[in-house]
Amino acid sequence: MDRLWAPWRSKFLKIKKIKGCIFCVDKKTGGRNFILRKSRYSFAMLNIYPYNNGHIMVAPLRHVRDLKGLNDKELADIIILTRDMQGLLEKKLKPHGFNIGINTGRVAGAGYEDHLHIHIVPRWNGDTNFMPVTADTKIVPQALKELYKILK
Repeated sequence: MDRLWAPWRSKFLKIKKIKGCIFCVDKKTGGRNFILRKSRYSFAMLNIYPYNNGHIMVAPLRHVRDLKGLNDKELADIIILTRDMQGLLEKKLKPHGFNIGINTGRVAGAGYEDHLHIHIVPRWNGDTNFMPVTADTKIVPQALKELYKILK
């Protein structure tokens, strides 16, 4: 059997489960948890379990379950920050496209269903391969700290 060695990922095995909402905890800690930018009503952070290299999540500062919970200023702010993060990724990583979306509710795929967040996932031609199908494994080619330095 062939093996893909990624010893740098061993630290993820030791991560303590975060109590409470990751977005409410992370927004207070700044760069330590890969926050890229804060605006008046929202913030953007790298996903530490990314679907693809450069996966960013944008969330409101206020703990809100879905879009209906946002007022007009918060809604405009989160969309503007999402647009700005897409522009940052285009400039720094030069992807060929994006998946940008919101999962509301557990059945829709929301890992954190009580705090609204928007996923921005950069995509490149050929970024899919056999690994997710045959080994239930996604290969991400860049370490988070390295990516954070590039985007920050």
